[in-house]
Amino acid sequence: MMLSTLLAFAAAAVTGVVAVVAVRRKVRSVAAWSFFAGMILLGLECALDGLAVRSADPDEVDRWQTLALLVQSFLPGTWLVFSLTYSRGNYREFLAKWRFTLLVLFLFPVGLIVGYRSELIEVLEPLGTGRTWWLSLSVLAKAVDVVLLLGAVLILMNLETTMRSAVGTMRWRIKFVVLGIAVVFGARIYTCSQTLLFSGRSLAMADVETSAVLLGCALIGVAYVRSGFAEVDVYPSRAVLSSSITVLLIGVYLFIVGVLAKIVARLGDAGSFQMQAVLVLVGVTLLGVIFFSDRFRQSIREFVTRHFARPQHDSRRIWTLATRQMASVLDPNGLCAAAAKLISETFEVLSVSIWLVEDRKQQIIPVASTSNPGHGDGRDGTGCAASEPLREGLAALAGPFDLEKAKDDWAEPVKRLVRTQFPHGGNQICIPLFAGERWIGVAILADRVNGVSYSVEELDLLKCIGDQLAVAVLNLRLTEDLMQAKEMEAFQTMSTFFVHDLKNAASGLNLMLRNLPVHFDDPAFRADALRGIGNTAARIDNMIERLSALRNNAEPRREEADLNELVGETIKRVEGMEQVDLKKELRALPEVFVDREQIRNVITNLLLNAREALGREGRIVVETARRDGRAVLSIADNGAGMTAEFVKESLFRPFQSTKKNGLGIGMFQSKAIVEAHGGGIEVESEAGKGTTFRVWFPAKSKA
Repeated sequence: MMLSTLLAFAAAAVTGVVAVVAVRRKVRSVAAWSFFAGMILLGLECALDGLAVRSADPDEVDRWQTLALLVQSFLPGTWLVFSLTYSRGNYREFLAKWRFTLLVLFLFPVGLIVGYRSELIEVLEPLGTGRTWWLSLSVLAKAVDVVLLLGAVLILMNLETTMRSAVGTMRWRIKFVVLGIAVVFGARIYTCSQTLLFSGRSLAMADVETSAVLLGCALIGVAYVRSGFAEVDVYPSRAVLSSSITVLLIGVYLFIVGVLAKIVARLGDAGSFQMQAVLVLVGVTLLGVIFFSDRFRQSIREFVTRHFARPQHDSRRIWTLATRQMASVLDPNGLCAAAAKLISETFEVLSVSIWLVEDRKQQIIPVASTSNPGHGDGRDGTGCAASEPLREGLAALAGPFDLEKAKDDWAEPVKRLVRTQFPHGGNQICIPLFAGERWIGVAILADRVNGVSYSVEELDLLKCIGDQLAVAVLNLRLTEDLMQAKEMEAFQTMSTFFVHDLKNAASGLNLMLRNLPVHFDDPAFRADALRGIGNTAARIDNMIERLSALRNNAEPRREEADLNELVGETIKRVEGMEQVDLKKELRALPEVFVDREQIRNVITNLLLNAREALGREGRIVVETARRDGRAVLSIADNGAGMTAEFVKESLFRPFQSTKKNGLGIGMFQSKAIVEAHGGGIEVESEAGKGTTFRVWFPAKSKA
């Protein structure tokens, strides 16, 4: 009993020290404060367990264990906050996503314990000669235990997510913090499962938890010595939890532990089971440290390569992976980040940084790094001049080279780009990135695990990855330049038409103003002048409306409508149709589901085009019909018509028009509106004989 008490109080003291050291850092983040609170809670729990173990009065045991259970109820929520925020640059997204889970983990167990604290635990007589008290739990206490178990699983899942998202030096910095907390909650999963399995727990079970806390604090102490509890900013996907292996491992673990516990209970040797569990916990922790070690994984790979005569790397797998990852990224910075992660994981390099040439500034700027997550935006002033001697020196080498062996003056700026963090991490390797004759940038590899030198096979593979990266970056840049050029070309074309129409309108107004002083007293002239000014203003408004249609792409507001009714309303709105022989043949139609104003605009455009195409004896026929369950509108004229080539190549393209003053966007807009409603537009035309447009819409039931 004395050993159990010492373990408990020692664990309480150590957690207090770790909590104070963590919160004394200069940068106090949400993760730091939640870590501090979590460690204080673990220390209080260990101290209360120690008081309960040394007590000989069942009432005192009940009091201390009830308080311990209350402290435990705050652990899942507090540590889940830590696991969601620790070393995550996008932790606010995860806090928002998990807010309801956090609320349940904080309120549910605390509410049960506070509301029913006298009905949770029943202290039974000590078992055996060791005077170990047995705590029988009520149904409510079991519910709290279930929440504690689920909380531990969620905490481990999120820590796994953070660990998997970190690469290179970032993983090296946070590895022992994650391992230490995983040990604490791995032991808690064991104790909670045992409590649920036997509907109670022995106070000897506290030895497992206190031992796990001491072991976890030791691992966290290693992390402090390594990096001073430094956090890194990784950005795990919100969907990565769905692929977590934590749940699978915990399920298998609980099944095995349940079977072993039943066997031990059947054999009657339960007294030593807790000590065996502690030894198993220590062994599993050592295995975790070993398998998380980059050097261990590299040693295994070297052993297999040396004794089984296999290539160092599966080039086909790596090449397929590189192609897939690079093809899925659409911006140069994201592409370089994916390439840096691939190189880091493939060649066991902790520090991989990629620098691209900024042509406008004539600088080499950082865009991706596995050792410094804030080093990839290019705005921190780091970099060097992209000088011509440097470009020529890199081009002459035409492949990866050892920076330490490059003695020429041009290599000095590149050597200063990256600072190594490990004295025995091997020499820095520089990969020039060239796409043909165009210099794209450089990739620098440093701090390789164990400082292993690169083989010829690895250098060749690095050159292939570098060439692929350079070509991919160049393609993305050229695509971006092409898009900007097309946007500028479209803007210039649109401006040309717009300025041309404005010039014609201004010419008419200027002519009118020159004649105004001479004919001002003539009432007929004044009437014509006012009418001309009004027509010019209406024309300018029409140009502005049509140009606005190119950038406004609002969703149609659909409602039930009668196409015949829309046709009649539109004909009344169009002025000047009195001089045209307009014939209407409107037949019964099924109702359609459309945006009324947009369809009126389409009909208006077709009618205006027909009117402007007519000669002196012009005729327009507007006809509606029902065909194949569709509502069909036909507008035919006997005007100038269009050539088959123009209909095929230019009619529905923007800025293409047969009219002298047309912008060429009316039919482009009309076609977009009709197709957005699930309909279609067809045209039949012959030069000198007229044009027929047919627009159809699905009936309401098919919309």
